[in-house]
Amino acid sequence: MSSGAIIKNRDIIIVGQQPWDVEIGSNCKNIALEFSKHNRVLYINSPLDRITLLKYKNNPNVKKRLEIIKGKVNGLIRLQENLWNYYPDGIIESVNWIKNNSIYTFLNKLNNKRFAGSIQKAIKQLGFKDYILFNDNDMFRSFYLKELLKPAVSIYYSRDFMLAVDYWKLHGTKMEPELIAKSDLCVANSTYLANYCKQYNQNSFYVGQGCDLDSFTGYDQNKPVPKDILHIPKPVIGYVGALQSIRLDMEILRYVARQRPQWNIVLVGPEDGEFQKSDLHKIPNVHFLGAKNPDMLPAYINAFDVCLNPQIVNQVTIGNYPRKIDEYLAMGKPTVATRTEAMSAFESHVYLGDTKEDYVRLIDQALAEDSPAKQQERVAFASTHTWENNVAEIYKAVKKALPTYA
Repeated sequence: MSSGAIIKNRDIIIVGQQPWDVEIGSNCKNIALEFSKHNRVLYINSPLDRITLLKYKNNPNVKKRLEIIKGKVNGLIRLQENLWNYYPDGIIESVNWIKNNSIYTFLNKLNNKRFAGSIQKAIKQLGFKDYILFNDNDMFRSFYLKELLKPAVSIYYSRDFMLAVDYWKLHGTKMEPELIAKSDLCVANSTYLANYCKQYNQNSFYVGQGCDLDSFTGYDQNKPVPKDILHIPKPVIGYVGALQSIRLDMEILRYVARQRPQWNIVLVGPEDGEFQKSDLHKIPNVHFLGAKNPDMLPAYINAFDVCLNPQIVNQVTIGNYPRKIDEYLAMGKPTVATRTEAMSAFESHVYLGDTKEDYVRLIDQALAEDSPAKQQERVAFASTHTWENNVAEIYKAVKKALPTYA
């Protein structure tokens, strides 16, 4: 990152969907770590809500939050130099089920005030001033934080089209556009989401996506192949990731397997109910290998001849940045995926199709054209998708939208 691209010596507060102690990977955590290289960063965990407390009171993470709320433990934790994590010391009400807009608005505003009041305690402890507020898709609990915390800059970060999910759609259809509009700028990890935000705020920017690819680019391809894939005949056409019917097109998999019985379709990942009961399990050249430890995924990708991402195009998937594509390309693998607006950035390096027939034709082409030179091009392209480059684009967006601040 060039020194001119960096925003330095600022205070940054991050709110969002995922707490720091979430077990799955999180864009926002990686962004926070990158921010903290040159700025002080306060990462706010989502506050404990009433229903979560009642349902999961024996969960260790809930117990920890209760200890903080009772004042027995300090909720402000220093993670490393320039980076703190804060557990809010209050409970918010679970109000999203309320359909009456006036009642919901009143209670959600109350939740925001409680949340903001708790955050202000951490701000005071750390002496943060003139801070940037970075909101990771938190459209309800953080809707009023711009007014309540009065940041110097408010940024809305869009990385998923949340309104495709019923939970977010009920109130989010009205609230997210309003939150986007009143933010100083919006940044998004796909062109689709950047264009969505631009409908409500002209200061909306595509900033790309960072990925942790070291375990993929640095994988020793001479390592032994996992035992459960070792004896599956080649060519192996593979997919790694959650097998969810809302995201993946089972008809594409079914069609490819039946059209090319000499190919073996290998699916690595946990299955939802629709996949578990699908007739794909009865097709002899389709192999379900189940969920694997993340550390093992490069070994499976290494065993594939062609990688797949057979998305269904719907509101849930159309705007998503396809992180797994970077993982495939980081290992030099020829990749066939469904064409979406978000995939446009990959068009020079991935075979993009619209139909199940396209998939058969493109896999044939991918198998025929693969070469060491193409593999090196794929690795080089994936290697540009670092968190450092991602955050550099966020800094550029701030400077473009607010040149007097930066």
